[in-house]
Amino acid sequence: MKHVYVALGSNIEPRFEHLNRAIDMLKEHAKITVVKNSSIYETAPVGYIEQADFLNMVVQLETSLSPIELLDFCQSIEHELGRKREIRFGPRTIDLDIIIYNQKNSKTERLTIPHPRMHERAFVLIPLAEIEPHLYIANWNKSVTDLMKELSTEDMKDVTKWSQDGLGKE
Repeated sequence: MKHVYVALGSNIEPRFEHLNRAIDMLKEHAKITVVKNSSIYETAPVGYIEQADFLNMVVQLETSLSPIELLDFCQSIEHELGRKREIRFGPRTIDLDIIIYNQKNSKTERLTIPHPRMHERAFVLIPLAEIEPHLYIANWNKSVTDLMKELSTEDMKDVTKWSQDGLGKE
Protein backbone atom coordinates (compact mmCIF):
# COMPACT_ATOMS: atom_id res chain seq x y z
CA MET A 1 0.00 0.00 0.00
CA LYS A 2 1.19 3.49 -0.87
CA HIS A 3 0.96 6.40 1.58
CA VAL A 4 -0.71 9.39 -0.03
CA TYR A 5 -1.78 12.86 1.12
CA VAL A 6 -4.61 14.63 -0.66
CA ALA A 7 -5.61 18.26 -0.11
CA LEU A 8 -9.32 19.06 -0.37
CA GLY A 9 -10.92 22.46 -0.80
CA SER A 10 -14.36 23.93 -1.42
CA ASN A 11 -15.71 27.47 -1.61
CA ILE A 12 -19.15 26.96 -3.14
CA GLU A 13 -21.90 26.19 -0.64
CA PRO A 14 -22.54 23.80 0.90
CA ARG A 15 -18.75 23.74 1.44
CA PHE A 16 -18.74 21.43 4.47
CA GLU A 17 -21.03 18.91 2.77
CA HIS A 18 -18.85 18.90 -0.35
CA LEU A 19 -15.79 18.01 1.77
CA ASN A 20 -17.68 15.27 3.61
CA ARG A 21 -19.11 13.79 0.44
CA ALA A 22 -15.67 13.71 -1.22
CA ILE A 23 -14.22 11.87 1.80
CA ASP A 24 -17.14 9.42 1.76
CA MET A 25 -16.51 8.76 -1.92
CA LEU A 26 -12.81 8.12 -1.24
CA LYS A 27 -13.81 5.67 1.52
CA GLU A 28 -16.17 3.85 -0.83
CA HIS A 29 -13.37 2.90 -3.25
CA ALA A 30 -12.21 -0.68 -2.67
CA LYS A 31 -8.53 0.21 -3.17
CA ILE A 32 -8.44 3.30 -0.91
CA THR A 33 -8.34 3.50 2.88
CA VAL A 34 -8.72 6.90 4.53
CA VAL A 35 -6.25 6.78 7.43
CA LYS A 36 -6.48 10.30 8.91
CA ASN A 37 -8.25 13.61 8.37
CA SER A 38 -6.95 16.99 9.44
CA SER A 39 -9.23 19.58 10.95
CA ILE A 40 -11.00 21.87 8.52
CA TYR A 41 -9.53 25.33 7.98
CA GLU A 42 -11.17 28.40 6.53
CA THR A 43 -8.84 30.20 4.17
CA ALA A 44 -8.77 33.27 1.99
CA PRO A 45 -8.63 32.58 -1.75
CA VAL A 46 -5.26 32.57 -3.51
CA GLY A 47 -4.70 33.79 -7.06
CA TYR A 48 -8.17 34.83 -8.15
CA ILE A 49 -9.37 36.66 -5.02
CA GLU A 50 -12.85 37.79 -6.14
CA GLN A 51 -14.52 34.76 -4.59
CA ALA A 52 -15.69 33.29 -1.28
CA ASP A 53 -13.35 31.86 1.35
CA PHE A 54 -12.44 28.19 1.14
CA LEU A 55 -12.75 25.32 3.54
CA ASN A 56 -9.57 23.25 3.25
CA MET A 57 -8.23 20.08 4.79
CA VAL A 58 -5.80 17.23 4.12
CA VAL A 59 -6.49 13.50 4.27
CA GLN A 60 -3.96 10.69 4.52
CA LEU A 61 -4.75 7.67 2.36
CA GLU A 62 -3.36 4.23 1.78
CA THR A 63 -3.96 2.88 -1.71
CA SER A 64 -2.84 0.33 -4.23
CA LEU A 65 -3.88 2.65 -7.08
CA SER A 66 -1.17 4.15 -9.25
CA PRO A 67 -0.78 7.94 -9.14
CA ILE A 68 -2.67 8.35 -12.44
CA GLU A 69 -5.44 5.96 -11.35
CA LEU A 70 -5.82 7.96 -8.13
CA LEU A 71 -5.82 11.24 -10.08
CA ASP A 72 -8.54 9.86 -12.38
CA PHE A 73 -10.63 8.85 -9.37
CA CYS A 74 -10.15 12.21 -7.65
CA GLN A 75 -11.19 14.00 -10.83
CA SER A 76 -14.26 11.74 -11.11
CA ILE A 77 -15.24 12.85 -7.57
CA GLU A 78 -14.78 16.48 -8.59
CA HIS A 79 -16.95 15.91 -11.67
CA GLU A 80 -19.67 14.10 -9.71
CA LEU A 81 -19.78 16.92 -7.16
CA GLY A 82 -20.22 19.52 -9.90
CA ARG A 83 -16.74 21.01 -10.28
CA LYS A 84 -16.45 23.33 -13.26
CA ARG A 85 -13.04 24.51 -14.50
CA GLU A 86 -13.89 27.94 -15.87
CA ILE A 87 -11.46 30.29 -14.07
CA ARG A 88 -7.92 29.28 -13.07
CA PHE A 89 -7.84 29.23 -9.23
CA GLY A 90 -11.54 30.14 -9.38
CA PRO A 91 -14.53 29.03 -7.32
CA ARG A 92 -15.13 25.31 -7.01
CA THR A 93 -17.53 22.90 -5.37
CA ILE A 94 -14.60 20.61 -4.58
CA ASP A 95 -10.93 20.31 -5.41
CA LEU A 96 -8.83 17.23 -4.66
CA ASP A 97 -5.07 17.61 -5.15
CA ILE A 98 -2.61 14.75 -4.68
CA ILE A 99 0.14 16.52 -2.76
CA ILE A 100 2.35 13.56 -1.84
CA TYR A 101 2.33 10.02 -3.20
CA ASN A 102 4.56 7.59 -1.30
CA GLN A 103 7.50 10.04 -1.32
CA LYS A 104 7.57 9.65 -5.10
CA ASN A 105 8.96 12.40 -7.32
CA SER A 106 7.46 12.44 -10.78
CA LYS A 107 6.26 14.84 -13.41
CA THR A 108 3.94 14.03 -16.26
CA GLU A 109 1.71 16.21 -18.39
CA ARG A 110 -1.20 15.56 -15.99
CA LEU A 111 0.43 15.19 -12.58
CA THR A 112 3.45 16.46 -10.67
CA ILE A 113 4.33 14.82 -7.36
CA PRO A 114 4.91 16.29 -4.88
CA HIS A 115 2.47 19.06 -5.73
CA PRO A 116 4.65 21.84 -7.19
CA ARG A 117 3.16 24.67 -5.11
CA MET A 118 2.43 22.88 -1.84
CA HIS A 119 5.47 24.42 -0.13
CA GLU A 120 4.04 27.92 -0.79
CA ARG A 121 0.54 27.24 0.49
CA ALA A 122 -0.34 27.67 4.13
CA PHE A 123 -3.77 26.16 3.41
CA VAL A 124 -1.99 22.90 2.51
CA LEU A 125 0.94 22.92 4.95
CA ILE A 126 -1.04 23.80 8.09
CA PRO A 127 -3.50 20.87 7.84
CA LEU A 128 -0.72 18.56 6.63
CA ALA A 129 1.40 19.52 9.63
CA GLU A 130 -1.53 18.76 11.91
CA ILE A 131 -1.60 15.11 10.84
CA GLU A 132 2.08 14.57 9.87
CA PRO A 133 4.37 17.40 11.10
CA HIS A 134 7.62 15.50 10.64
CA LEU A 135 6.87 14.16 7.18
CA TYR A 136 10.01 14.64 5.11
CA ILE A 137 9.52 16.14 1.65
CA ALA A 138 12.52 15.04 -0.38
CA ASN A 139 11.84 17.49 -3.19
CA TRP A 140 12.64 20.39 -0.84
CA ASN A 141 14.87 18.40 1.54
CA LYS A 142 12.74 19.57 4.48
CA SER A 143 10.00 18.42 6.82
CA VAL A 144 6.49 19.82 6.63
CA THR A 145 7.22 21.81 9.81
CA ASP A 146 10.37 23.28 8.25
CA LEU A 147 8.42 24.30 5.14
CA MET A 148 5.79 25.96 7.34
CA LYS A 149 8.48 28.06 9.03
CA GLU A 150 9.29 29.58 5.63
CA LEU A 151 5.75 30.91 5.14
CA SER A 152 5.10 34.58 5.82
CA THR A 153 3.00 35.78 8.72
CA GLU A 154 0.63 37.19 6.09
CA ASP A 155 0.16 33.73 4.54
CA MET A 156 -0.41 32.10 7.93
CA LYS A 157 -2.99 34.63 9.18
CA ASP A 158 -5.38 33.77 6.36
CA VAL A 159 -5.75 30.16 7.58
CA THR A 160 -7.93 29.62 10.66
CA LYS A 161 -9.36 26.45 12.12
CA TRP A 162 -13.03 26.17 11.26
CA SER A 163 -15.63 24.93 13.71
CA GLN A 164 -17.35 21.80 12.47
CA ASP A 165 -20.53 22.61 14.39
CA GLY A 166 -21.54 24.84 11.49
CA LEU A 167 -21.08 28.07 13.41
CA GLY A 168 -17.97 29.14 11.55
CA LYS A 169 -14.51 29.89 12.87
CA GLU A 170 -13.36 28.70 16.29
